[in-house]
Amino acid sequence: MIYQSLGEMGKYELFMVILLMDIIVSGWRFDGGGGYGLVDGLRMDYYYMMNCPFAEGIVKNAVNRHLQADPTLAAALIRMHFHDCFVEGCDASVLIDSTKGNTAEKDSPANLSLRGYEIIDEIKEELENRCPGVVSCADILAMAARDAVFFAGGPVYDIPKGRKDGRRSRIEDTINLPPPTLNSSELIRLFGQHGFTAQDMVALSGAHTLGVARCSSFKHRLSNFDSTHDVDPTLDAQFAKTLSKRCSDNSEQAFDTTKNTFDNDYYNALQRKTGVLFSDQTLYNNPRTRGIVNAYAFNQAMFFLDFQQAMIKMGLLDVKEGSNGEVRANCRIIN
Repeated sequence: MIYQSLGEMGKYELFMVILLMDIIVSGWRFDGGGGYGLVDGLRMDYYYMMNCPFAEGIVKNAVNRHLQADPTLAAALIRMHFHDCFVEGCDASVLIDSTKGNTAEKDSPANLSLRGYEIIDEIKEELENRCPGVVSCADILAMAARDAVFFAGGPVYDIPKGRKDGRRSRIEDTINLPPPTLNSSELIRLFGQHGFTAQDMVALSGAHTLGVARCSSFKHRLSNFDSTHDVDPTLDAQFAKTLSKRCSDNSEQAFDTTKNTFDNDYYNALQRKTGVLFSDQTLYNNPRTRGIVNAYAFNQAMFFLDFQQAMIKMGLLDVKEGSNGEVRANCRIIN
């Protein structure tokens, strides 16, 4: 649905704010399926209940401080949260270091370009000094990604807290991360296995409005693409030439023209056939997802609303609660 006026959109956002405040005041819980219910689960006011009310402020202040020094870290924190949640759920398994007996997720080729670990470490250290054993690394990562979105100009949203940290991190589990070579149908199927709709998937892909892609992730589109085409025919010809000139193994290309600003320009790029990754451009090529791309390109407010809802949903993937997890003293090491 495309909202017909900013006034109508404003009313909806006001409703969401009022609803959110009601949740916070009443202490409603989130159930494991992502809905509201009076069952054991995550809570918006979890750290108030746990006598650590300053937890969110500590996370936000640290994120803002680091992003002011290096705005590119916004994309890094959001990407880290996604890579965490898609493997073993949102349990901070991506933060665990490898040991002599185990190669962890962070050393997978898909995760070698992740950045921002030092931000999470700094936040964790401060929180352990203030309220030891209370704030999980999984919650820190989820809150940091949320605050990074807002810092970069994206929508403000809140998330329920109370995730526990997982005790497993193995390189073989990262096979569940979507590679940049998947087409739209494959992405719909993969995200669908995690409970996401096609619209959720397209909205979450909009996180690529921030950051850059390495040449190694798109160079296959520039030569020997398939048996019929040397260059990916879905790529704008002039843009393909530009990418070819710039592309070396360590070079990078911004996803859109505003790489440090959270906006809807990513979808405009797809309309121009200048999506950097094959998995990006395929969203416009497939009739099933093209309409969603066009809607978000036309209406940034709609994209923001759907993105925040999809991020909340993603943050509930396979959450560990109670004895199923722990609160790590050090985010890099299982207790």
